[in-house]
Amino acid sequence: MNAPLANARNTRIPRVALLIESSRSSGRALLRGVADFARSHGPWEFYWEPGGIERAWTQLRTLPVSGIILRDSDGLEAILARGIPTVVIGHSRREIPGQANVVTDSDSIAALAADHLLSCGFQHFAFCGLQGLPWSDLREDGFQRHLAARGFAVHTYRPPTAGRMPPNRASERRRLSLWLKSIPRPFGLMACNDDRGEQVIEACKLAGLRVPDEAAIIGADNDELVCDLSDPPMSSVAINFHRAGFEAAQVLHRLLRGEPVRDLKITGHATHVVVRRSTDIVAVEDPGLAHALRFIRETAHTLISVPDVARAAGVSRRVLEKRFQRTLRRSALQEIRRVRVEQLCRLLVETNEPIAQIALAFGYPGPEHLARYFRIEKQMTPLAFRQRYGRR
Repeated sequence: MNAPLANARNTRIPRVALLIESSRSSGRALLRGVADFARSHGPWEFYWEPGGIERAWTQLRTLPVSGIILRDSDGLEAILARGIPTVVIGHSRREIPGQANVVTDSDSIAALAADHLLSCGFQHFAFCGLQGLPWSDLREDGFQRHLAARGFAVHTYRPPTAGRMPPNRASERRRLSLWLKSIPRPFGLMACNDDRGEQVIEACKLAGLRVPDEAAIIGADNDELVCDLSDPPMSSVAINFHRAGFEAAQVLHRLLRGEPVRDLKITGHATHVVVRRSTDIVAVEDPGLAHALRFIRETAHTLISVPDVARAAGVSRRVLEKRFQRTLRRSALQEIRRVRVEQLCRLLVETNEPIAQIALAFGYPGPEHLARYFRIEKQMTPLAFRQRYGRR
């Protein structure tokens, strides 16, 4: 078949082209989500090109396909013009009106990163993004807004090139290091993604800044390989790309069947922060408050109370509360709940442990007690959280 982008919509088994680069964990998780949907709702046949549209274009023009899931690129308009059911994974542009789009929840990603750095006790904050990429701009905006609501300003870095590192990486690293040295220390910095975070950590070394003592770095996407190869290993906001891939396939399945689809936006939700050494610090000058924060981090899986924290800090409850409000702008109870629920979220998303078993492990007599506690922080029950953010 030689017709451009030949349409195989009428074949009995759909043939789906997957043009998603797989060099990063986000792409691989999206692909796993698509495969899991096809396994339970298929069969589907796949044409997969790990390099994306650029490498697949010649074959794709003559390949009979029923539908396409692809990351946006320069060849996107030509594909959409063919009228084949398509789901677009956003990267270099904003959502395409009337088209099924996969996006990330930039606001919740930024909020989790900001809350984590606030919990470390920082008073100075920074953001390092990539110019010209909508998702980076949205994460920067969310980070700034979340911290501004708590009375903090954010130092931002403006890279000289759009959407990628410049050819002269050494020059860019020197420029980045000079900017890092201009920020009051210690500071907490959010990078728009893990690749950018790793570059910031390397620039910190050039600037003579110790991570995390003078500069704590958190990325986004939780690409475990990138995070673990960073020196020190980098904390990151986990995003449920697997579920986004599953739901993208679900939308494509309905499009292939000619069914109406009301909600064409598929969202990759942030779930929790995976804490590694790059933010393993309590950046407060008050020794008593530092002891309190360490105590909460280390014992939040048990039913600790504010008086327990006050005893660990060696101060009265009244003094403890004043120090929490002055430095963190939240109460000690709010910090206990935040850390505790963060640990619960990780178990709900990353494991299949029954909620009743999780409740017992955290000292609750039953899942209903856990649900009441969890709802205060997340405005939903643990079961609803798992159903929304956990693996399908």
